[in-house]
Amino acid sequence: NLINHLTYRMKILIRLPNWLGDVVMSTAFVGAVRQSYSDAEIDVIIKKELGGIVSLIPGLNQVHLFSKQEHSGLQGVYRFGKTLQAEKYDLFFCLPDSLSSAVMGWATGAKRRVGFGKEGRVFLMTNTYKKPANLHRTDEYISLLEQYTGTKITERFVKLQAKTTESNDSQVVLNFNSEAVSRRMPLDKGKQLISMLINTFKNTRFVIIGSQKEKAYVDDLLKGAAGQIENYAGKTSLEELCELMASSKAVLTTDSGPAHLANSLGVPTIVLFGAGNEQNTAPYNKDVLKVIRAGKLECEPCVRNTCKLYGIPKCMQLIDEIEIMNALSLYL
Repeated sequence: NLINHLTYRMKILIRLPNWLGDVVMSTAFVGAVRQSYSDAEIDVIIKKELGGIVSLIPGLNQVHLFSKQEHSGLQGVYRFGKTLQAEKYDLFFCLPDSLSSAVMGWATGAKRRVGFGKEGRVFLMTNTYKKPANLHRTDEYISLLEQYTGTKITERFVKLQAKTTESNDSQVVLNFNSEAVSRRMPLDKGKQLISMLINTFKNTRFVIIGSQKEKAYVDDLLKGAAGQIENYAGKTSLEELCELMASSKAVLTTDSGPAHLANSLGVPTIVLFGAGNEQNTAPYNKDVLKVIRAGKLECEPCVRNTCKLYGIPKCMQLIDEIEIMNALSLYL
């Protein structure tokens, strides 16, 4: 028994967030848990669609992929959580605010279950804390750990480790997509920007990216565009996308998951903001970040997913093209 006690390693399970950008921001939380529990085994639960990103997060042991399609509703998440009971977790950290993620944690049978006290989840957790206001999402996640342990986390890094590839000093990645329509570049504005980029930076190779479901929008953007731009929409996995970004000189992007990917890889990232609030959800690493917003409308940032006032995001339309060109020229 004494030998078993001496060789025992604490087992920690972290339920990661549901959106790509939030998962990237939560890498600082994973790193902070590793600092606080240096000898522990750290496992994660992540949405199946985002599973490809986990291989780039340092310091993890096991990965449990969760599919809403295969485990729908509260009964589904309960059944999924029960499949992890045999792991006998000591500690479960719940980063999403949803009731379903708390049910999942409860079903795992973890001895301590820690999360923010939202959505009537208190009875499912052993330890709940108040979410601090007006913090960056990354610091918000870390505050959960600080409140639980009573210890301040001083070192916080949002970092992914992509495969190292040969750097291409003349390559720039473009991303005008976003899950939220209010953060996506309006089509006409996007076409105008692409034309201006090609004419301004004649020796630069532009690569435009997007998921499979964003491919139609990207195809429309490129209609009539001539030369020096390659369409990678729907052609890359998350790992391949990170490899592409890591080998590029800079990334010009809307407020989106890929913005966080690029920034976490240490690539200079220019982010075009409209509806989103950069104080809370901008990429975290300021040394490789440039935020551009028009700031001409009283309604921005509204943090809505759709533009109720104008139909299309006017806050994106009003961003100054010359400011974008000047920002990019610093890296080319």
